Amino acid sequence: MRVKLINNQETRLFDEIKKQLVEGSEVFISASYFTVNAVFELAPELSGVKQIQILIDGDVAQDIRFAYDERECSQYLDLKGKFKAENAYHTVKDKCQIRYGNMGGQKFILVKNENITHCFSIAPHDLNLVSFGLLPSLHPVITTSFEDIGNQYLNLFGQFWGNSGRDIKDSILGIIEKACINHKPEDIYKFNLYHIFQGATIDEASEQRLKKIGFKDTLIWGMLYNFQQDAVLGAIDKIETYGGCIIADSVGLGKTFEALAVMKYYQMRNDRVLVLCPKKLRDNWIVYAQNDVRNILAKDRFNFDVLNHTDLSRENGFSGDINLETVNWGNYDLIVIDESHNFRNNPPKREGITRYQRLMNDIIKTGVKTKVLMLSATPVNTRMNDIKNQIAFITEQNDTALAAFGISSIDITLRKAQQRFNAWLKARDGDNFNRDSLIESLDGSYFRILDLLTIARSRKHIQKYYDVTDIGQFPERLAPDTKTSDFDTNGKFPGIDIVNNELNALNLKFYSPLSYVRADKREAYAAKYDITTATGSIFRQVERESSLIHLMRVNLLKRLESSIHSFYLTLESLLRQINFLLDKVDHAQSNTLFDANLDINAIDFDDDLLEDLLVGGKVKVLLQDIDLIRCREELLDDRKRITDLLSITKVIDINRDAKLRDLKQLIADKIANPINPGNNKIIIFSAFADTVIYLYDNLHLWIRDDLGLYSAQVTGGDTNRTNLPNCRTDLSSVLTNFSPLSKKRDQIFPDNKVDIDILFCTDCISEGQNLQDCDYLVNYDIHWNPVRIIQRFGRIDRIGSKNKRIKLVNFFPNLDLDNYIDLISRVQGRMQILDVSATGDDNIIDETVGQKQDLEYRKRQLKQLKEKVLDLEDIEGGISITDLTFNDFKIDADRLTLEDRENYNLLPKGIYAITQVNLTDAVKGVIFCLKNIGAAVDDAYSNNAIYPYHLCYVAMDGNIFIPGNNPKKCLDYFKKLCLGHKELLNDLVGAFDKETKGGRLMDAYTELLAAAIANLNGVEDELGLDTLAMPGGTKMTKNSTDSNFELISFLVIK
Repeated sequence: MRVKLINNQETRLFDEIKKQLVEGSEVFISASYFTVNAVFELAPELSGVKQIQILIDGDVAQDIRFAYDERECSQYLDLKGKFKAENAYHTVKDKCQIRYGNMGGQKFILVKNENITHCFSIAPHDLNLVSFGLLPSLHPVITTSFEDIGNQYLNLFGQFWGNSGRDIKDSILGIIEKACINHKPEDIYKFNLYHIFQGATIDEASEQRLKKIGFKDTLIWGMLYNFQQDAVLGAIDKIETYGGCIIADSVGLGKTFEALAVMKYYQMRNDRVLVLCPKKLRDNWIVYAQNDVRNILAKDRFNFDVLNHTDLSRENGFSGDINLETVNWGNYDLIVIDESHNFRNNPPKREGITRYQRLMNDIIKTGVKTKVLMLSATPVNTRMNDIKNQIAFITEQNDTALAAFGISSIDITLRKAQQRFNAWLKARDGDNFNRDSLIESLDGSYFRILDLLTIARSRKHIQKYYDVTDIGQFPERLAPDTKTSDFDTNGKFPGIDIVNNELNALNLKFYSPLSYVRADKREAYAAKYDITTATGSIFRQVERESSLIHLMRVNLLKRLESSIHSFYLTLESLLRQINFLLDKVDHAQSNTLFDANLDINAIDFDDDLLEDLLVGGKVKVLLQDIDLIRCREELLDDRKRITDLLSITKVIDINRDAKLRDLKQLIADKIANPINPGNNKIIIFSAFADTVIYLYDNLHLWIRDDLGLYSAQVTGGDTNRTNLPNCRTDLSSVLTNFSPLSKKRDQIFPDNKVDIDILFCTDCISEGQNLQDCDYLVNYDIHWNPVRIIQRFGRIDRIGSKNKRIKLVNFFPNLDLDNYIDLISRVQGRMQILDVSATGDDNIIDETVGQKQDLEYRKRQLKQLKEKVLDLEDIEGGISITDLTFNDFKIDADRLTLEDRENYNLLPKGIYAITQVNLTDAVKGVIFCLKNIGAAVDDAYSNNAIYPYHLCYVAMDGNIFIPGNNPKKCLDYFKKLCLGHKELLNDLVGAFDKETKGGRLMDAYTELLAAAIANLNGVEDELGLDTLAMPGGTKMTKNSTDSNFELISFLVIK
């Protein structure tokens, strides 16, 4: 018997089989599977054969290879998969008999022509284009051919065929048919999600573990809404996988309760938990760890420690019952950081350590392995680098901690993101804030980091993706009202711009005593107070003090905006400071200890004898070292100006206070005309405790006697007040009686039936409080940071509110907004913009950033506030995490049923759907979903956050409409173009089939695919995109595809 070796190089199996197939041939095949492409290539020769019998030894029901074999993925880049599958389907249906039969691993093809049978032994291979030699293989493919003398193989096949009574032809045709049918647009969208985000959500095994320890039987779990439960499961998964998570849900979505559920899970694992929170939120947390009637979660027996952020700066003393000197910092298994954005900075400190350093070194890095959960509505906003320190808590400052997940350097990724954001901010065109251009410019690794470590959902997200029937909707936001009030009912007090000119003329150098230090002494003070940072730059204290003066001018202006009373108190305080310093200066040289030889670096600041020779707060200066003459002159000048301002301010009493009068009328009108029947509740916010106290002092009796309502003042600490009988003045009691439904008063104080209706408060309750019983919120002074306004309104703008409508009223300065912004620029002297971040903190940035642009940016935001109530993600020029992550699509993927997943798992790749342009800004073209199957690279995520998958939207003219480096935008369009199209668009499908001759003529579309792949490879110019859509133009070549991409699907947009 002569055996011929076939190596698919000099000789191809495909060619040898074709030679044997003639009219009347009989074919017998034993294999595990065959592919539609293999059948398609042999179809012309098979058309004349007499019969085809096939024995298949595998479980065909789950074998998608009959319709799609990944080894042939490059073949689908011609986009003819459907056409080939239809051709193969008919060949199999018309010509083949197929039964189940296992021939002991023997795989062969027998071709019988009259009395001669030729055998092709193909084991261990099967019938596909690789074994045929039509596609290259990474490994040698050796088959043999020989004459079946004596028909040994043919007889053996006949025995197995006769013994098999199991016909599986229909099952195989059913699989092939999946590659032949037309697909609905919505199915293609979900099919892509299944592939791109598989494994991105909590799996069933994880949920079973939660049930096993009884976590889902806890009271806290039962109190969570469905979207909150999803956040908890996602957070636990991220904490277990990466060591930490940032829950960045928008204001009003219940991050506190989500965190409590995560804490309960780890407590049930016997982990020790520490909560770090701002001091003003301490009571919010500690009540759940106490045996207290106010603890609505008492049955869960929470056990955790609570410390304030500021406690990290202390070495001793007590915080509640915790002794800071003896606390075992390194023994916490889980740290929960509320308002974690407060750790976004790690400012240099000359002596001691910062809060950030204490948390990192003594808690996270020391002792047991510490997991971290952070809560923040906006860990990222206008500074992309805001999140750096928060990520460092999770990674323990290991720059390569996420290398296994495609991030080679966290620091470089964040630095690049900040650089590109800065470039975008400078390059923007006037009022044009195009977030898409920013997102396209950002490194995909940045998206990847956010996707790995954060959970961020917005109000719109919850309404869109969750069934809120049982929860209730968000209340309707009525258009905000803008109030502008004068200072004086008699109209005699000068306008804010005139007063501002006087404020600008103040020296205020007593806030910067270093500015008076003589030249011969400056070196000594620099040595004492200047700090060399970790990067080697010098942090100069004199420059910091100069900035402080600008902030004080801002503070004076803001106090004037807030209330004439607050402005008066501040002027009085400044005058006392000036007189005190003048007295020191005047008597300095007569002090017996005045000694020119004293050295600032050698004296003891605690020496009481030197007290009269020192000026300044933390930064102290010896009077002997300053220019006493200039200092005295400037102090006298400031005293005169402040005295003049005091004289015109003092006469504005409560009877002449126009703004107080307007607020009083506003309250009366609201009570007389409630926006929800029977709801008299109002929250009145001010940034300044002086103003809140002033309002309560002068309105609470009128509210009680004339309106029949009770009120309260909340300014933090022990300064709260209320005139509601038998109500304690601690924060919890006041707020429970103000918002009894949201605070569950019936469980805590069941005998209390009378409410507080009017609440005057500072920003001590602008975060972390659910006060949704109220439907009306007044900002008595407007914060320059819109996020603060949104946070305030978030106290009443909450899902599940009993109110159908809610209202926001903003008091703005009685000044045109353009003039107001100009006034700000003059009061600052040096450029200061405010970060749109949840802290509301001011951040002084050098004028090189572009003062004019940033003031325009602030003006646009303030205009937005006048016109509508904003969400964080709506702030113009700001960046929300919801802009940067794929949570929307992950939730869609998570909503796929088990049946959906099973179906998509058995659906061949390379399929497509036809949809129509239903968006005004969309274009006709194709969205391609591809998978990179080439060798992995270190920076794979740098240009694509969903690597190894890629999306690219190509217009019909060959131009790239959405490039591959903006997969989120591409998914947005994909979703909008597909969702809702649950049926075939038959007219479009028919027109497409006519255009392409049933999918046979796909050249126009393969050219678009070439453009897409060129974009992904970054070689548009080399490919010649200008010729792609022209007949006879650039064609798909091996170089343009490089066989590195697998086609998942494509969406044709007509």
